[in-house]
Amino acid sequence: MFPREVRVGTRASLLALAQTRWVIARLQEAAPGVRFTVVTVRTEGDRDRSTPLPAMGGRGVFVREVERRLLQGDIDLAVHSLKDLPTEETPGLTVAAVPVREDPRDALVSRDGAALEALPPGAAVGTGSPRRRAQLAFARPDLVFVSVRGNVDTRVEKAARGELDAVVLAMAGLVRAGIRAPAKPIPFELCLPAAGQGALALQVREGDRAMERLAGLIDDGATHAAVRCERELLRRLGGGCHAPVAAYCRPEGGAWAFDACVGLPDGSRLVRASSREAAPEAARDAVYLRLMEKGGQELLKEAERAGG
Repeated sequence: MFPREVRVGTRASLLALAQTRWVIARLQEAAPGVRFTVVTVRTEGDRDRSTPLPAMGGRGVFVREVERRLLQGDIDLAVHSLKDLPTEETPGLTVAAVPVREDPRDALVSRDGAALEALPPGAAVGTGSPRRRAQLAFARPDLVFVSVRGNVDTRVEKAARGELDAVVLAMAGLVRAGIRAPAKPIPFELCLPAAGQGALALQVREGDRAMERLAGLIDDGATHAAVRCERELLRRLGGGCHAPVAAYCRPEGGAWAFDACVGLPDGSRLVRASSREAAPEAARDAVYLRLMEKGGQELLKEAERAGG
């Protein structure tokens, strides 16, 4: 039913390898007769760690080389951080499974573990994300935001050494990489996550039924439905995966809750919308209409013109 050997492709960063090992462990439990081999791939985003992501073409820079290796048959399965995948699927490839989601919140990491409200006026906060900058600057317009890139451990070190007062990272990355840092989760009321944040994508070649079935063994239906709706909202808004857009969908109390926001990277304007419906698609559609009514698409166009 399943292949005897499976080559799993991933980036070579600490976090990517930890995520891939986690996926393989779950697959091994579900299919003990399969042998898994990790194949590391150096991507464009790994080779160039200084150029801002939007200037390099967005987060696709972390997945294109892995996808190329998958398409040409060098690997059988790719493991990605879902938020790194462009909203339009690559022809010939498909996301066969999305395992259970890790903590989707953002986290503030500082030397003393301070919360956002406790940072001193004018504190230097590291983040390369227009989405994070838009929301945090809206909440704390006095902060100074510094663009940073690099692996999770590298960015944590910038705060630990005092190069920056704090850095903002995904909680999921800290948890999966096993990094013990003085992190304070940022409440959703202040900062909503990126579409797909905290989730992983298991990508296979389209039509490879054996690999689809294997990956499907660890698919989490609720997570898959939620992130599909988050990514569809992002696609409809036309902002791209590195736009100042946040989207978070989840089952809650027998219904589906959806929160989203669009803002300018300098925090001067921000619009939010929420919905609670019986189905995730209905919640997504309601949020999309409310964002449009509040001028969300115009904000995105303004952010694009400003280079955000």
